[in-house]
Amino acid sequence: MRRSKRIREIAKAVDVSKTYTLDEAIEILKKCPPVKFDQSVELSLKTGVDAQKSDQQVRGTVSLPNGTGKRLILVVFARGDKVKEALEAGADYAGNEELFEKIKDGWTDFGGVIATPDMMRDVGKLGKVLGPRGLMPTPKAGTVTNDVAKAVAELKAGKVEFKSDKHGVVNNLLGKLSFQKEKLIENAIALLNAILKAKPSTAKGQYLKSLALSSTMGPGLKIDLHSIAEIQGAKE
Repeated sequence: MRRSKRIREIAKAVDVSKTYTLDEAIEILKKCPPVKFDQSVELSLKTGVDAQKSDQQVRGTVSLPNGTGKRLILVVFARGDKVKEALEAGADYAGNEELFEKIKDGWTDFGGVIATPDMMRDVGKLGKVLGPRGLMPTPKAGTVTNDVAKAVAELKAGKVEFKSDKHGVVNNLLGKLSFQKEKLIENAIALLNAILKAKPSTAKGQYLKSLALSSTMGPGLKIDLHSIAEIQGAKE
């Protein structure tokens, strides 16, 4: 199969067997042949946890200092005054029965969900829609709360949830390729420190195994873990 000119140019410029500093990796991604949209930048971290054990799940939230660059369509399930409170705080949609019916009919044009505790019995019935997309509200993520205004403000400002998959890998959006390099690095440091703090007490051996950075249409670049050792708490 013949590769596109863009892919051939990237292959010439990038040594996928090499490890880079965060600074170098971001510079390379920015210099790759452009596409017609603002690409997302993603961090992928392989941890050393035993992902099959329930007490070794890596999970938490972090407020990225520079946001994600992605406009978040936010839904809040609430009743009474909480509906008005959510909308005034910046929620795109807030309500109860009418939203449940809309989602049951196939509407999925949203990227974040918050619910007050009294709504969770009904929200749970949407598990088949919200679960696979990682949108089910949870108290641990701060998305099941009576303080809907605070939760809306945090998510709109760039608060994201991270969690390890069945292979012990954490994949998270860092921002957009158009961000200044320093802003992407600040977001990466914030995310890495949060993941370090979320290390399960039962995890044994090396916690951070490997790290990679990629853009939507760009290559995946291996990051030298030693190059981020100066990040607070990043040493094993």
